[in-house]
Amino acid sequence: MNARPQRRATKGESMVGIAATEFVRRRRQLMRMAGEDAIAILPAAALRVRSNDTHYPYRQDSDFWYLSGFPEPEAVLVLVPGRSHGEVLLFCRERDPERESWDGARAGPEGAVEQYGCDDAYPIDDMDEILPGLLEGRSRVYYHFGRDIEFDIKLMGWVNRVRAQVRHGAQPPHEFLELGHLLHEQRLFKSAAELRLMRHAAMITAQAHAAAMIAARVGVHEYAVEAALLHAFRRHDAYAAYHPIVGGGARACVLHYIDNNQKLADGELLLIDAGAEYQSYACDVTRTFPVNGRYTDEQRQLYEVVLAAQHAALALARPGSSWIAGHEAAVAVITEGLLSLGLLKGSLKKALASESYKAFYMHKTGHWLGLDVHDVGDYRLAGAYRELEPGMVFTIEPGIYIAPGSKVPARWQGIGIRIEDDVAITADGHEVLTAAIPSAPDEIEHMLAQRG
Repeated sequence: MNARPQRRATKGESMVGIAATEFVRRRRQLMRMAGEDAIAILPAAALRVRSNDTHYPYRQDSDFWYLSGFPEPEAVLVLVPGRSHGEVLLFCRERDPERESWDGARAGPEGAVEQYGCDDAYPIDDMDEILPGLLEGRSRVYYHFGRDIEFDIKLMGWVNRVRAQVRHGAQPPHEFLELGHLLHEQRLFKSAAELRLMRHAAMITAQAHAAAMIAARVGVHEYAVEAALLHAFRRHDAYAAYHPIVGGGARACVLHYIDNNQKLADGELLLIDAGAEYQSYACDVTRTFPVNGRYTDEQRQLYEVVLAAQHAALALARPGSSWIAGHEAAVAVITEGLLSLGLLKGSLKKALASESYKAFYMHKTGHWLGLDVHDVGDYRLAGAYRELEPGMVFTIEPGIYIAPGSKVPARWQGIGIRIEDDVAITADGHEVLTAAIPSAPDEIEHMLAQRG
């Protein structure tokens, strides 16, 4: 199965850094929002084939994990608010000594109850028999429609079986709602335990970026720098939260460059976008530094514009500030910087109105962060950008990318710079979770000088 190994909890103990009581609280909160005449159904992530009979390392669906902490595939979590015989049910694989000798231990239905706090659990093969009865009498079904077409078909088959019994008094569901509408708003606000895990992921990420700086030298391949990152992640019991971007020179102007197969050249900048995933929680950091240890004049001037843009966005990371305010502040600083360097023409007002800055800065300044790198949660409420609140975590990542062939003097071309940090909103401001990773150009040059 090639699963990521995850420690199993004993009854009542902390599961993967999150207390068992917190999983209980999460489920209860969701069921309160759904109401007593509802049912919520969440399948686990499927195993993904890599080639023939080998699979990618297993990673549990984030929503399923958030509510259960259950690490196995071939499972379905069912929440039935108000059900007298138990509200939290799990369908999962039975224990199988032969398969477990190949793929590792399974919890089985008994373990689902004892270790993961379910009220009851059943073999996954019994789901077709049991689930129609759980749907009967429920008015609303909360489910992620469209994620898994095969499971969609199964679910509608179970609903139709209940509908077929209407003449005999059965009451089928009549409303089908997107589960994410409730659950993703809940996930947007991080608990103290979640923030602890994210700080730890940030600490591991800091060590990985330091290792990458040591590894990055003229003539070294980008994949060798990537290997230093991955080694630092794994030696601290973490994984890469996403495929690292390790792009030297003009390759840094490709926003999602992941080939990581070219040699680093003297005079180039190296952009590294990489973060650790620790106990399923992601970190997302970008740093850009000179391979030979010294920024050129042009590189430093652009770098300082990007850093000033990040500081402008960070100044607005506080409760009550609009989500979009940080992006707008970063855009204004970058546009003004590009104008002052002669890379854009005209006035600041006109450049902002025409969005001419998008030739060199084409993405938003951040995104939510949590169990997913691009985490869930609405950016707008009732059509307007939402206000920031304590518990929200997001990235601040302005950048400037001047691709070869741009209509600017040649000395500016082929420079790509992004600076990205992870920020948690607190009651009175913010906390930069990744502050331990230097971003000031003088500090970076000092670190690089220590490579020897």
